[in-house]
Amino acid sequence: MKIIPLDASHLTCKQDAHEYISAALHFPPHYGHNLDALADCLAELGRDTAILVTNAAQSSEYAKQVIEVLCEVLKNGRRVCIIS
Repeated sequence: MKIIPLDASHLTCKQDAHEYISAALHFPPHYGHNLDALADCLAELGRDTAILVTNAAQSSEYAKQVIEVLCEVLKNGRRVCIIS
């Protein structure tokens, strides 16, 4: 299983969050840098992919929205999202 770490402390605002996520998850250049685009790209990840989110407890409000999308999409696609 491929595990991709995401540090929630980098998800401070919309722009920073999506730049960080795009780079960490190797999203395509046409990635829309919003929560809907995040959900779409996450749905395309292979089933052998898990995302490990660290520093979630002290994360920003936008980070919490991102984490919510991660968990929802990954759970529905039978993938793994681990929050620490």
